[in-house]
Amino acid sequence: MKFDLVIVGAGLAGASLAAALRASRLKIALIESRPPVAPQGWDPRVYAISPANVDFLTRIGTWQHLDSARLTPVYDMAIHGDAGGRLDFSAYDCGLRELAWIVESSLMQRELWEGIKRQHNLTLMCPAQPVSLSVDDDAATLTLEDGKTLSAALVVAADGARSWVREQMGVTVDTTPYNEKGVVANFRCEKPHRNTACQWFRDDGILAWLPLPGDMISIVWSAPDAIADELAALPPEALCQRVAEAGGHALGALTLETPAAAFPLRLMRVPQPTAPRVALIGDAAHAIHPLSGHGINLGYQDAKALAELLGPLPAWRDPGEAALLATYARARAEETRLLQSTTHALNRLFKPDNPLLASVRNLGLNLTNQLPVLRNALVRYAVSGHF
Repeated sequence: MKFDLVIVGAGLAGASLAAALRASRLKIALIESRPPVAPQGWDPRVYAISPANVDFLTRIGTWQHLDSARLTPVYDMAIHGDAGGRLDFSAYDCGLRELAWIVESSLMQRELWEGIKRQHNLTLMCPAQPVSLSVDDDAATLTLEDGKTLSAALVVAADGARSWVREQMGVTVDTTPYNEKGVVANFRCEKPHRNTACQWFRDDGILAWLPLPGDMISIVWSAPDAIADELAALPPEALCQRVAEAGGHALGALTLETPAAAFPLRLMRVPQPTAPRVALIGDAAHAIHPLSGHGINLGYQDAKALAELLGPLPAWRDPGEAALLATYARARAEETRLLQSTTHALNRLFKPDNPLLASVRNLGLNLTNQLPVLRNALVRYAVSGHF
């Protein structure tokens, strides 16, 4: 079977790339091991989607079909240091409608999936698992577990942080484990959150409260492994009390809506997100600390950048040519490097084993809070990818 493009992995990044190429002349195959499953109740895995990526998802026909009752705009954000520092962001002050939208991962995944199932230029292979990959001057060849062989001008690795495609191509990966886990859960609150996201840099990790519809919030508590394991194992009432105390009871009493889950955190840099006839997107290309909420935003921008290169290609142009892949790598280098370096530095700066830095880091928050031009410039970069 011959294709112009084979995407391995139909997660958020891979599925959004396929959807973004709906109007192109390209013949696409999308390989996925299993279809998405709707969780019972609310999904504890949520993302803060930037306005730039809301625009991207709208252009590819996804955002406008999401259930609006499950979407929450963020109008304000309050960041608290560990020694009196504070930094506030306001959409209104920056001339924006909102800073971000909080959306369940599974909600976006299922809507993307419904769209690509009907896509005329796409062959969806699920369940399917690749077992071998070879590349020559003219094409990449994938063999699937069921014996099918696919030939393509370009293979896109969208198969996650433990990317099989990346491993097959021998792409270099630099990994720094944080020895931390992110603990996620959803809660109902006694007091209204007023569409405000909060973040606390604490001795026991970094805690974020993200507003959900109605009287609910979702949390991400990035904590050292031992503390994270302890949090995830707490009975519901004890976890609610612990989370409420950590946030200074700002929203009153909390009631657990979805059980806590924990996942390991690490920084993963891929110096070159391409190989001969292969491009990496999403978690296959990078991993960052969740304190900035930019993980999937980077993945969507990977998909957008690659689609903008591939979509307009004339029939005579090779989608897997080295010059095109080099252009993609350059296009994604700055934002990825900046966000990885920034989140890594913040994580290190607020480590509790750096008590001498406490006054410096909290002074930095307070100074930034008193400089509206700098503060608003940071917001503009976060929401649009440029100042």
